Amino acid sequence: MHTKASLARDIANCQLCAGLLPDPPKPILQLGFGAPILIAGQAPGRLTRVKGLAFDDASGDRLRAWLGVTRAQFYNPALFSILPMGFCYPGAGQSGDLAPRPECAAHWRRQVLAQHESLALTLIIGQYAQQWHLHTQANLTDTVKNWRAFWPTSLPLPHPSPRNNRWLKANPWFSQQVLPPLQARVKQLLGKQLSGG
Repeated sequence: MHTKASLARDIANCQLCAGLLPDPPKPILQLGFGAPILIAGQAPGRLTRVKGLAFDDASGDRLRAWLGVTRAQFYNPALFSILPMGFCYPGAGQSGDLAPRPECAAHWRRQVLAQHESLALTLIIGQYAQQWHLHTQANLTDTVKNWRAFWPTSLPLPHPSPRNNRWLKANPWFSQQVLPPLQARVKQLLGKQLSGG
């Protein structure tokens, strides 16, 4: 059985997909084992691989705006844990990045989630994460439209990438109906955490 420290160390040194990735393995995540909020994403992009920090880009700016949090709050592991389906950049395909490597979730995900003792809200970004966490084969739009079925412990979200500007414009209900309760819930959970409640 892993301790939190040994689990973090073993993930940092993971070579599970060596030879299957375009670059040497470089896991990028934020382990907040006591955080109330988990961000379950897809996989780091090329820019994230270079920077070594999850969501340190336009997608992250939009996600923080959706949540109503500051950059300092977002990168505080006492508040947020960031756990992509694949910890390493999977490489580029014809229409964007490749899917997260399946070996990563199969080997690590249940072990890591078992060590998260205080989770109150899991934000599930993108179809791969939604399939794993919500056990759904529905398309992303239908899953996000059905968000109330998972609320208030989980919330499926579209990816905040600028590539999804068209989706956001075509689905104004997302900003109108989903973001206000999301921001209120995040504020409530972070307030509890920061006050020690």
